[in-house]
Amino acid sequence: MGQLVANGHELTPQPGEADVIVVNTCSFIDPAKQESVDTILEMAEYKKTGKAQRLLVAGCLVERYRADIQKTIPEVDAVLGTNELEKITALCEGLTPREFPSEPYLYHDLTARVFTTPRHSAYIKIAEGCDHPCSFCVIPQFRGAFRSRRFESVINEATRILAMGGREINLIGQDTTCYGEDLGMKNGLADLLARLAEIRTELPKWIRFLYAYPNKITQRLLDTIATHDALVKYIDMPLQHASAPVLKRMKRGANADIFLKLLERIRATIPGVAIRTSMIVGFPGETEENFEELCQFIQAAQFDRLGVFSYSDEETSQSYHLDAKVDKSTIYRRKRKLMALQRRISRDRNRQLVGREFPVLIEGPSKETELLWEARLATQAPEIDGVCLINDFGPGAARPGEMRRLHITEAHDYDLVGELVDAPERIHSVAAPQLANPFPILTGPSPAYARGSAN
Repeated sequence: MGQLVANGHELTPQPGEADVIVVNTCSFIDPAKQESVDTILEMAEYKKTGKAQRLLVAGCLVERYRADIQKTIPEVDAVLGTNELEKITALCEGLTPREFPSEPYLYHDLTARVFTTPRHSAYIKIAEGCDHPCSFCVIPQFRGAFRSRRFESVINEATRILAMGGREINLIGQDTTCYGEDLGMKNGLADLLARLAEIRTELPKWIRFLYAYPNKITQRLLDTIATHDALVKYIDMPLQHASAPVLKRMKRGANADIFLKLLERIRATIPGVAIRTSMIVGFPGETEENFEELCQFIQAAQFDRLGVFSYSDEETSQSYHLDAKVDKSTIYRRKRKLMALQRRISRDRNRQLVGREFPVLIEGPSKETELLWEARLATQAPEIDGVCLINDFGPGAARPGEMRRLHITEAHDYDLVGELVDAPERIHSVAAPQLANPFPILTGPSPAYARGSAN
């Protein structure tokens, strides 16, 4: 999108107005693939009913099924892989793109970018690819080997975002905890977080990182998070399972006892930390005994947040060739049981917050009702965790992007309800056209619409 805007194109949130439609896809698991295909077919209809003259498909689905897409969906005019982004403008304009050196893609602080998030919250990708051998994962096959962005490139981008009114930065990558290893840095992520925390801003800021690999959680990293107020006390650490036999088949190692000791160390170092994880149920060979061990671990671990994924048997993954596949009905039953267990844990942990006050980041009117506004605690990551619903603005009206104090009055399974108790922030006006939100936040496969080429 950044390249298209830089070359004179206009983005529109209305596919019926677009001359060109680009569908950016995911193909990590079956539901993502199906959603991507459904979106492509939905957008293809606009070549009949709208102004669309060209339909492009980009992203990971192209890396896995390039020939199939072009053969089975004739409405698609061009495809764009994850390492071919420089070709986007030419393909949208129906031109033959110039050939670029074939090398793994990695954006930097000078890369043109359009933000699809609200101005106050942004994601910064600090690395691409992955070197872990997890048997269920196909990401390394189409994202390539792990590669970090240069240290100063990340700092420069973060500084610019914060100067333009950003209040929250979320660092992402397939594995953020390996950041800097390929550049010869011993404590890359810890050093990066400390430097980001030191960026001077007029108002408080939140710096969060996501997707930590458990055996890369060092004491240095934990001490760094504990030391700096700007670093959110939040760890997103996908463990995937707790049974040693299952983890061994996943090629991840460890076991429940090792994880419990790690959780104890995290909580001892960072008081009040919130820990999120994700689990896979139905992995080949997972027995009822293995699953019960996972349930017991979840009860003992008391995670603040938990996501559960049904195992997806991807044909190019190593786990595809494993025996003892688990049937779909058993996977469904196990997923429901694990989520029900976590729901009770989450509700109990939320109830412990009632009557207390916390800083929150105001998001804006609720998507569910005009009567409430939404905000988030520092321990609620955008889009993946619950929210705080505001039913009383207290001393003054709220504005998206400001930080206020919220008194928690109610607790639900995942969301909280409360009232603002302090006066609005004094926020200076910031002109930031490049941080404008041209269309709503997009999740999953995201269609971007180009309109009005200037060439």
